[in-house]
Amino acid sequence: MAHALIIANINCDQILRLSRPLQSGARIHYEEQGYRLGGGAANTGLGLVWAGHQISLLSQVGEDQRGDWLIDQAQQLGFNCHWVHRHVGATQPLQLLMEPNGERTILRPNRPRLLLPQHFDPTPFNALYVNLSAEGLPSLMRQAMATDCLVVAQLPKDLAQRPCDYLITSVDDLAQHQVDDPWQFGQQIAGNNLRAFIVTQGSKGAIAYHADGQQSCPAVATNVIDSTGAGDCYAGGLIHALLQSLSLAEAMQQAAQWAAFAVSGDSSLPPETLQHYLQRR
Repeated sequence: MAHALIIANINCDQILRLSRPLQSGARIHYEEQGYRLGGGAANTGLGLVWAGHQISLLSQVGEDQRGDWLIDQAQQLGFNCHWVHRHVGATQPLQLLMEPNGERTILRPNRPRLLLPQHFDPTPFNALYVNLSAEGLPSLMRQAMATDCLVVAQLPKDLAQRPCDYLITSVDDLAQHQVDDPWQFGQQIAGNNLRAFIVTQGSKGAIAYHADGQQSCPAVATNVIDSTGAGDCYAGGLIHALLQSLSLAEAMQQAAQWAAFAVSGDSSLPPETLQHYLQRR
C-alpha cells in the first residue's frame, strides 16, 4: 500500500464528561475519565494504518514522561514516530469537555510552534496530510506536490498558504470568514493546483467546490456518541480513497462512512468498528 506523512498534533487528551451542556455562569458536574492518545495525527492516521498504509508522523511532544507515553502509544498502534520532535518542557494535556449529546468544547494548551526538518525529501511519500501551522510549511508542501505526491490539508485558522490538491474545512470553521465564492476562497489558500475545496456539514453531509462547479455527498446516518475527531477521520477516509484512484464522489462517500464510524465511538480515535469494516473490504 501507500506511504503517507501526516503533519499534525499528537495530543494527550484529558476527558471531562459533563452532566449537561455548557452555559455561561452555570455550575456543571463532571466525571473525569482519564487520559488518552488523541490529536489530528492519531485521529487521521489510525484508520489509514488499519487500511494497510505505512504512516509516518511529523509532530512534537515534550521532553517528559507524558511525551514518552504518547510516543509509546503511537508506536504500539503502528505509527512511525521517527519524525516526532521533542520540544523543551512538559507535554501539556488538551482538555475535552464532553456534553451529553456528544458535542464537545476543546481547551487547548499553548505549545511551541512545530520545527520542521531542515532537509526534507518527499520522494518516499505517496501522500502528505497537513493539519497544523509551522514556519516553512508552504515550501515543504510545494516540494511534495512537485513529486506527484497527493497533498491534502485542513484549512488553517490563520488562513496561511496551504499548497495542496484537496483542502478541507467544516461549515462552522468556514462561517468565521466572509466567503462569497468558496472555490475562489479555496484557491487563495491552496493555489491554482487545487482540485477541490471540501466543506463538511455534519449530519448534512459535505459539499465539494471545484473548477466545474460543486457536488454534494450525504452523511451516513449513525448514532452520535462522541463527535471528537470526526473531521480528522473524514480526511483519512478521503485520502485512502484518493490513493486508490477513486473519483471525488466515491472518495467523499468513503470519507462520510469513516466519519460515521468516528462519531459512533466513545473516543476521539477511530473505533474498532472502522477496523472491522476495513478488514472486511
